[in-house]
Amino acid sequence: MVVKIVFVFLVAMAVLAMFGKLRFPGQKRLAEAKCKRCGRYRIGKGPCDCGKGRQP
Repeated sequence: MVVKIVFVFLVAMAVLAMFGKLRFPGQKRLAEAKCKRCGRYRIGKGPCDCGKGRQP
């Protein structure tokens, strides 16, 4: 009985891992919101706080 529970748990984790690797809509937009120099997220339309990354 315990082996069945562990097996079902492992199968469920494998299915979740497969869905986690899918690309969801909006990921490209999130990647573009990051500063290209420091990697922090930019908020608003202005340049990054580091002063080096400019929004295209």
